[in-house]
This record gives sequence, structure tokens and C-alpha cells, in this order.
Amino acid sequence: MAYALAVRPSSGRRTWTVIDCSHRTVAPIEGWLEAHRTVWSPNTVRGYATALAHWWSFLELRGEADRWDDAEVSTVLGFVSWLRNGRTVEHSLVTADTEPSPHTLEARLAALISFYRWQEAVTAVPVAGRLLRGAPRRKPARGLLAHLSARVAPQPSSLVRVRRTRQDRPPLLLPNDIQAVLDGCAVPDPDTAEWVGNLRDRFLFAVLAETGCRLGEVLGLRIADFVMGRGGTAYIEIVPREDNDNGARVKMMRPRRIYVGADLERLFAEYITHMVCRATESGVMVTAESALLVNLDRAPLLAALSEGTVRTKVTALRRKGIGPPGWTPHWFRHSHATALLLAGTPDWVVSRRLGHAHVQTTLDLYGWVCEDAALRAAADWRAFTAGWDLRLGR
Repeated sequence: MAYALAVRPSSGRRTWTVIDCSHRTVAPIEGWLEAHRTVWSPNTVRGYATALAHWWSFLELRGEADRWDDAEVSTVLGFVSWLRNGRTVEHSLVTADTEPSPHTLEARLAALISFYRWQEAVTAVPVAGRLLRGAPRRKPARGLLAHLSARVAPQPSSLVRVRRTRQDRPPLLLPNDIQAVLDGCAVPDPDTAEWVGNLRDRFLFAVLAETGCRLGEVLGLRIADFVMGRGGTAYIEIVPREDNDNGARVKMMRPRRIYVGADLERLFAEYITHMVCRATESGVMVTAESALLVNLDRAPLLAALSEGTVRTKVTALRRKGIGPPGWTPHWFRHSHATALLLAGTPDWVVSRRLGHAHVQTTLDLYGWVCEDAALRAAADWRAFTAGWDLRLGR
């Protein structure tokens, strides 16, 4: 079986590669990953490495790893079926207990096609030509006059496709869910006015809820990126960096500014006070360029918080019954966008706040919010027609 392996080369930045059943680096996959490491975020490299590790494992089980450059459409179809059946058998009449979601299958397939398209362009491996002979798939509708900004020729699509059930609405955390998560981390003691629990975790989830940021963007924040209002409106600067100790990066490396409210500003001040006190006790220097979210109760002290630690915290909260089943940090982002649109915030403002490259991305994900509001208004259609005079000649 092949595996995606985390490695830390001499550059010091953790990345991922793929090793085969003999514990050797899979050269074709490593060449593809290396060509894109400076472009992709570490999480993207990890996701693609995982997908290609599954592909290589499938080829090894079939005894076709040495023929990776001559794969057919039938082989890819078998791969998708193998994934769907829990990576045990290609064909099964019984649904696997651990069947991956259609979204996961599409991501695995997209990584495989990207790999072979690169191999075709660089090493003349012809597999991609066999997989991409289908007619272009119908693209989602774009905004009015969007064609004036860019003209993109239709691209060939994969002959292998994954059937997905329609899912118009991303999962949400309701206000009481968000409050339960915050209180599950830390609550103020009414007698001492001190925080009881983990103040850092409460601040982390409060930032996710109020800004709609991605988790990687929040983990990459430094102290100076949170600018207090001082009579104005406080804001957070999302700054693209490639030298964060925890590997966090801003998606597409797009900077932006996110204004926040007084409650989050107050929580930031209390958290920073707590953080500085812990640093003083340990004799560690804290500067404006220090990571904002750090380890405060375990070694390495004041090291930048990792994504794995956040996932562990989420799992612990879910086990306590806090929040809906299966919630993740990304649900805060969906909830934030939905709340803004329900409040009547223009879609282009929400798009800028979320850091989407195009407003159409925002509409594709959250267009149901405005659509539902319009459809509910239409339910009272008699009120719209009350003033109509349908008599002949009037």
C-alpha cells in the first residue's frame, strides 16, 4: 500500500510526499508535487498527496503500478468504485460502512486528472487524453455582463464522473450552537470576573464566528494583525505569508481587511493580557510579530497553534455534546456568510469579506439565502396584485 507521508526537508517547511509499498518515494508523483509546492498551500499538497497515494495503492493491488503511464478509462472507473467500496474491493453489491461522500470522490478524481494533465504536458504521458475526451460540462450561470471581464474557452471534462446529490445549502451553526461552543471553551466567573477555562480557544472560535475567516487564515495571524479601534472600528488584517511556523497560509495569497465589533475587540484585549502574563512568567519575549494564537498551557510554550490542535479541540467539544453532530471550524464561515446575507448585506460585500476571488463563488454557495427570501416574499402575491384593475379598458 502507498502512503502520503509528512516530511520536513532541509528548507524547514513541512510538506508531503508519497511512498510505495517498498517505502520508496513514488517518483512520478513526487515530480508533480515538487513542481507545485511553491504555488499550492501545504493543505493542498497534503490533499493531493493523499489522493495520489490512494491511486498508487489501487495500482499496486492490481499489479499495475509499473504501467501507471498507460492507464485506461476502465482503470479509473475501477479506482472510483474501489474508493466508494471502502478501498477493499472494486465491485460490491453491499454499500460500504465507510463510504466516502461524493464531494470527497470528486476531489480524489480531480487530483488524479490534474496529475495526468501535468504528466501529459511535461513528459508526454498520454493518459489525460483518454480521460478528457468528453464534451464540456455545463458550467454554472455567471453574473450579468460577467463575460466582459474574461472569456474562457470551454475545457474538456472527464469521462469519469461522480453522481452527486443536490446540496444547495452549506451546513450552519445556529446562534445558540455558536454560543455553546464559546461557553464550552471558557466562561467568565461572575464573582471574580476572571475567565474559567481556555480563553485562547474561546477567542479562536469567536474570531471564526465574527469574521468568516478560514481556519488557516486565523492560525496565520500575528499580534499586529489585530488593530484596535481606539475610537474607530477595530479590524483584522489578513496578510499573506509563507514563513508561518505552523505552515498556515492565506488561500490564493490575497490580502484583505475585516472590520470587527467591540465585543471581539474586548475579548482580544483580555486574551492578549493573558498571553503576555504567561510569556512573562516563562521569560519568553513577545513582540508585535509574534503569532497571535499560541500554546499557553503545554510545550512548546508560545509556539504557533497548529491545525491539528484545533481539530482535537473540536473533537473534544463534540464528544461533550456541544454543537451539532459533525460540525467543523469551517461551519463558522458558512454561518457568518448566511447571517450577513439574511441581514441584507450586498453580495459583493460578503464576497470581499470572505475573500472569494469572484462574487459568483459567493452566489453559488449562498445564493439560496437571497433566493429563499425572495420566494417567501412572493408567497404574499395577493398584496402585490391588490392595486391591479383588470377590468377591460382600464
